Amino acid sequence: MEENPKPAIVGRKLETCELDRAKMSLMNPKVIEEKSSGRTIDDLAVKMIQHTMREGIETVWDRFEMQQPQCKYCSDGLSCSRCAMGPCRIIPEHHRERGVCGADADLIVARNLLDTLTTGAAAHSDHGRDIVETLYKTGIGEAQGYEITDEVKLQKIAAELGVETSGRTKEEIATDVGRSLLYEFGTFKNKVTFADRAPGQTKELWKKAGIVPRSVDREIVEAMHRIHMGVGANYANILLHGLRTALGDGWGGSMMATDISDVMFGTPEINQSKVNLGVLKEDHVNISLHGHNPMLSEMIVRAAGDPEMKALAEKMGAKGINLVGLCCTGNELLMRKGVPMAGNHFNQELVIATGALEAMVVDYQCIFPSLPRTASCFHTKIISTSEKSKIVGSYYFDFHPENAYDTAKAIVRMAVANFPNRVQERVLIPGKPVDLMAGFSVEAIQAALGGTFKPLVDLIASGDIRGAVGIVGCNNPKVKHDFGHVTLAKELIKNDILCVETGCAAVACGKAGLMMPDAAFLAGPGLKGVCNKLGIPPVLHMGSCVDCSRILVLLAELAKTLDVGIDQLPAAGAAPEWYSQKAVSIGSYFVASGVYTVLGVMPKIAGSGNVVELLTTGLNGVVNASFAVEPDPMAAAELIIKHIDGKRKALGI
Repeated sequence: MEENPKPAIVGRKLETCELDRAKMSLMNPKVIEEKSSGRTIDDLAVKMIQHTMREGIETVWDRFEMQQPQCKYCSDGLSCSRCAMGPCRIIPEHHRERGVCGADADLIVARNLLDTLTTGAAAHSDHGRDIVETLYKTGIGEAQGYEITDEVKLQKIAAELGVETSGRTKEEIATDVGRSLLYEFGTFKNKVTFADRAPGQTKELWKKAGIVPRSVDREIVEAMHRIHMGVGANYANILLHGLRTALGDGWGGSMMATDISDVMFGTPEINQSKVNLGVLKEDHVNISLHGHNPMLSEMIVRAAGDPEMKALAEKMGAKGINLVGLCCTGNELLMRKGVPMAGNHFNQELVIATGALEAMVVDYQCIFPSLPRTASCFHTKIISTSEKSKIVGSYYFDFHPENAYDTAKAIVRMAVANFPNRVQERVLIPGKPVDLMAGFSVEAIQAALGGTFKPLVDLIASGDIRGAVGIVGCNNPKVKHDFGHVTLAKELIKNDILCVETGCAAVACGKAGLMMPDAAFLAGPGLKGVCNKLGIPPVLHMGSCVDCSRILVLLAELAKTLDVGIDQLPAAGAAPEWYSQKAVSIGSYFVASGVYTVLGVMPKIAGSGNVVELLTTGLNGVVNASFAVEPDPMAAAELIIKHIDGKRKALGI
């Protein structure tokens, strides 16, 4: 093992800053103000966007504008590059109603959608595999610096898997649990074990529809086989397998990622922290942790607390080391350790533009490939750490569980040594952070309710809580940044609907002040009373995007308490600003589990009326749930409220 890991430069020499300040300086200040305020509702982000426009620094919004108009055939799902006979497009008005292979609009749209869904399921589930492998290596003593933190949860999972625990050390149990869960990815036993957490009524629906998930990798591989040219030719059959693949993610790969992260790093408990770009500190070494995998970030936290690193920071002229989160790596740290959040998906370039960031440490997923280009205009170093996600122009450290702590220290050392290179006159921290409350794992919610979910069921039955909605997803330039998330949440809580959130949606509502108990004044009288009595916000932060699986477990527990299927609960899902393949998988496993789900951005399916009909209506006859698309968050709230009221009426409450 290398004692002092050294970074490599990925791909080519580091980027050289290319700014067109002369061109940007000609832009009318009024235009800058109008454009920036039209891009986001995040006040601090508005200031930073104005700064980037004046400085000539390109951001995601600029690139989105450069791509207009976007191809309508691609947007409708009617283009196909699946084989070398193409690319093909369906253009009925020009008598192009089938691709070269004979595929019609329904088939092309369905194959493209399954491709997208499967990519998302693979991304989340492969994340889960990384975490499980680390558990296994921790058990056998090959993971440097890791340990079992939540032994109670380890014991519970062991019981589900049939792993013997009596008279054994936690490391021995962890080894067998890790091995058993690794089998879940490629097993031929035709069963994803954690899917048994669903209520019996829900599992019966899956069985009748033929979508019981058999294993994680099997469903993903079969999906890719089905969309190969000359295999799947029935759009409905293709999309049903998409539900099966998504269930393998939600009740398999993602759920394993969440549960084993809890075992390794601690099951989140309710805590208070701060959020927005104002969490950066002028007199500290600032390191942002960005991506999705807590394996790396946990070690960075430990390394940043090392007396040697603290002494080095003081030697370099800083008062300390300030860690801040971005996206879901940040959510993982916020949930478990209260590490402050700099922002969500669309804040990642802006945090660099403050000029106060020494290093951005990334793992994988939702990371802009353009970050080294942005960083080249400042002193910030982009440090990549995953062999799966090497970024051209970044400093790459080969991070593995076996060398985790040594690598983390080397990364922190590089960041600290970069502090003297900061150009003080270019530093712009745009404001002060706001408070938020996080850490609402299923276990934390249960504990707050006195150890049982019956009080929550009683509150729903009484009408104090009209229903619950899971709001998830990232940011999309087709929607004003954070507007969809925050507007929908405000309208729902006003109508006594409790919101539980993950990922960038949660960060958006945190920045908007909705994740503190005093936000209850925005809620309806019933929900307001509940929040005041329990001392909780009306919008609960449940974690990162893989932690959407926590929402599944919570719904399953509520359904079991009522002795109904998940589809019968007064609950819904929403993704107002979704953009990624992972979101397609998440939305699909919500619907497949019986949760009506409203999307704020139209998927690429408009080219097939049959596919649209199946997803928005037809699935009601299969899983008793469906999708809806509504870009206006106020109108989306109306759809959700109507749905929840219908479920309440059916339950007689």
